Formats: sequence, C-alpha cells, structure tokens
Amino acid sequence: MADRQILEEKSYKTVYREGNQIVKEFTASHPKSDVFNEAYIHACVEDAGVPVSKLLGVNPAGGGWAIALEYVEGKTLQELMDEHPENVDEYLEKLVDIQLETGSYRVRNLRNTRVKMEEAIKSLTEIDASTRYELLQRIHGMPQHSKLCHGDLVPSNIVIREDGSYRILDWAHASAGNAGADAAITYMRFSLEAPQLAEKYLRLFCKKADMAIQYVQKWLPVVAAAQLTKHREAERELLEKWISVAEYQ
Repeated sequence: MADRQILEEKSYKTVYREGNQIVKEFTASHPKSDVFNEAYIHACVEDAGVPVSKLLGVNPAGGGWAIALEYVEGKTLQELMDEHPENVDEYLEKLVDIQLETGSYRVRNLRNTRVKMEEAIKSLTEIDASTRYELLQRIHGMPQHSKLCHGDLVPSNIVIREDGSYRILDWAHASAGNAGADAAITYMRFSLEAPQLAEKYLRLFCKKADMAIQYVQKWLPVVAAAQLTKHREAERELLEKWISVAEYQ
C-alpha cells in the first residue's frame, strides 16, 4: 500500500494522497447521502466534459465513506500566487478566464443555485424572520439562469499542469444558475482570506464578463447568509455586515 500524504484535515473529513489518487475520507457521522451527492455532482460535471480529475469510486472507509479521485500533477493557482507574488495579476486573470469558461458548460441534473440559496437561508436561525424574508425576496427577483456555478472557485481549487492545462477541484457546492452568484462567492472568499485581492478580482471579473458590478453586489447578502450556515465564528462579523440587505439596494 502506498504511503498516505495528508493534504487537509477537518472535523468531518480527511483528504490525503495515496499513490495516484486523492481520497476524501469522511467520518462515520457525516451523512452518507452528502458523500454520494458530492460524488454524483462530480460525475455529472465530468460527463459534461468539464476539466476535472477523474472520479474513481466511492468506498466504505473507517466506518464512514470515502471518495477516490485521480491525482492531478501540477500546482494550484494559490501555490503559484504564493511562490510568485509579482505575477498575481496574471494568476487572477487566469482564475477569471477559467471561471467564465466554466460557466459556458451546461450540466444536467444539478440543483438550481437560487433554490440552493433559498433553502440555506430558510434554515438560518441567526437572523430574524424579516431579514430572511428580504433575502428570499431578493433571490426571487434574480433572473433564472442555468450556467454551471462551481460554488467555491478560489485559487486553491484550480490545478495548473505542466503543459498549461488545468483541472478544477472540489465540486461539492456546484449548482446551475447565475454567474453573478458564483462571482459573489469567489469575491466573498477573497474578502475573508485575501482581502487585498477582493476588489481587484471583482473589477476584473465584471470587465471580462461584461457584467455590472452592482449585479454581483446584489448577490452579496444572499451568499453571505448562505455562508453563515457554516457557523465559522471568524467570518461572522463580515458576513453579518453584508447581510444588511439595504446596503446593496
């Protein structure tokens, strides 16, 4: 058996490399349906021809379940940014180009982005009923689209291979819907983890997509509320600020 190289550890999963595969091993308490749903989403995206790692299987492991994926040789955009900060503008442009290309795919059988956001907001107990109502009204006022939305497209989820091609990782949050919502999630992640790049990313995305910045901003309270369901205390202050829907009217 090949040695395991731990890549990521969270309370509910461990991600490791074992030979030529990447394994996401979930704890026994993690819902089986969530594991199989993530594998199903990945399979749908792979079948549509999106550049992703190959799904190898879903297997019982350690009392829970594990998803096995083909290992992709290369460096993530995040690693390249860290190693070559002088080229950050080039890497941001690469991220946006990949995000726009991803949105050009049509993938069958994915949940709608608006429905996914709506269900997350309805489950929130941290905000009052009036705020939930305003957020739901905002969602209902958004146009119906069916573009592929990754749901967490950040530099650490894109691997650049030696030949210049790329593979996109981590499709657990994918849906079909509005590109503006997907951009708002990426902008949110930058704001939380690399705030010095957030505004630069947003301007670049909107320029390349020919999309009004205000349209992406209209999604910010919605994606912030959905993110709040993850109960990450370090993020709460910024997310609650964005959930003030009047701020982006």
